[in-house]
Amino acid sequence: MDDQELGFKAGDVIEVVDATNKEWWWGRIMDSEGWFPASFVRLRVNQDEPMDEYLAHLEEAQAGQEDRASLGLLLGPGLPCKEQMRTNVINEIMSTERDYIKHLKDICEGYIKQCRKRTDMFTEEQLRTIFGNIEEIYRFQRKFLKGLEQKFNKEQPHLSEIGCCFLEHQTDFQIYSEYCNNHPNACIQLSKLMKVNKYVFFFEACRLLQKMIDISLDGFLLTPVQKICKYPLQLAELLKYTNPQHRDYKDVEAALNAMKNVARLINERKRRLENIDKIAQWQSSVEDFEGEDVLSRSSELIFSGELTKLSLPQAKSQQRMFFLFDHQMVYCKKDLLRRDILYYKGRIDMDHMEVIDLEDGKEKDFNISVKNALKLRSLAGDEVHLLCAKKPEQKERWLRAFTDERRQVQQDRETGFTLTEVQKKQAMLNACKSHPAGKPKAVSRPYYDFLLRQKHPSLPSALPQQQVFMLAEPKRKTSTFWHNIGRLTPFKK
Repeated sequence: MDDQELGFKAGDVIEVVDATNKEWWWGRIMDSEGWFPASFVRLRVNQDEPMDEYLAHLEEAQAGQEDRASLGLLLGPGLPCKEQMRTNVINEIMSTERDYIKHLKDICEGYIKQCRKRTDMFTEEQLRTIFGNIEEIYRFQRKFLKGLEQKFNKEQPHLSEIGCCFLEHQTDFQIYSEYCNNHPNACIQLSKLMKVNKYVFFFEACRLLQKMIDISLDGFLLTPVQKICKYPLQLAELLKYTNPQHRDYKDVEAALNAMKNVARLINERKRRLENIDKIAQWQSSVEDFEGEDVLSRSSELIFSGELTKLSLPQAKSQQRMFFLFDHQMVYCKKDLLRRDILYYKGRIDMDHMEVIDLEDGKEKDFNISVKNALKLRSLAGDEVHLLCAKKPEQKERWLRAFTDERRQVQQDRETGFTLTEVQKKQAMLNACKSHPAGKPKAVSRPYYDFLLRQKHPSLPSALPQQQVFMLAEPKRKTSTFWHNIGRLTPFKK
């Protein structure tokens, strides 16, 4: 920090002395003064709420009447009631919501509308990347604000019952997931365009024509990301100043939990999207891969590990590496010499399979004795696979993994989570670039890290990561074959 910058931490209350500059304000915390970025703070909702520091100062004050008078101006005439606090929070929610609608309208009408007129400068795909589904968000937010306005009590704001509005639209807020996931791509695309002067001038002209505040387009595009994160904060503050006897209390409490769940869902979907690149890279590293891409149906690696497989009618025992994704399980064979190379051997459709836990002993379908085994049988009964683990705890972990897979599929169905064709193609394209033609495929170090994070069942988790990696890639004795050949040949390299 510079000498004149004001240092502060989350939760600090800053007294703003000078706010004439849009980006940097001059503020005071206790005895410290300095410049600080305006975008790092939010307006204190309850300006009249007494602060602990000032109350402590009031009790300890030995100062004259003048100091007490100035402190009285800050605190206001007496302690404000809880109803007044709730009024302040409700007013802030309504005010920020109206401002937000204005921002969204400016983006849709000021930028997108103008960009669509310039087909010589923008393709529809570029506009979709830059602006995402912000028009869909704008339509939803107008409907949401209309509901808030109907529940807003203008004469007595503290009596407003707005919690039900959030509950009514809790699933609609999930459209923010698509926008938040796309936002990094929007920033990349926009930064490329902003390197060309004609785009800089064009976007500035759009802003001036729409009479928008002096913020760049990337600043406006960040607004929806910030907004969805702000709802839980506002509802938490509203709940704080809502009496348990208030008619809105239970709805506000439920709304707070609902919006927290929305935020969690958005974070989870973002994590899932980050994983699809790893899945695509893994698939491209597997030799002789056949059939549709893993990403065509799946987006999450649930579990992986080594199992002994027997399938009818041959009932031949085979050691295979299994990778359980949502909807399907892929199994591969390890290379005899290079154990980090995998060969594709097949896949099992988990949507049409039932998992059967087998007791140790005689198995009737295969007519053999089994230990630590489970069976996958198709619902039609025409496909049966017998899988055996080395240890009982590994078998239990696989049974949990199969349960997790079904739960994940059900959750995705309920929340409507799917990958777009563009996301799938982009992930596979990135993976192909990282494995150029002609180079030998091998599972990369990130892939090993990916597997180790999945708690590989055949590796002791108590060992340090480096030791685990060495166990996964066993050392071999140095062959003397080339040494002996070297002694016999008259030629040297």
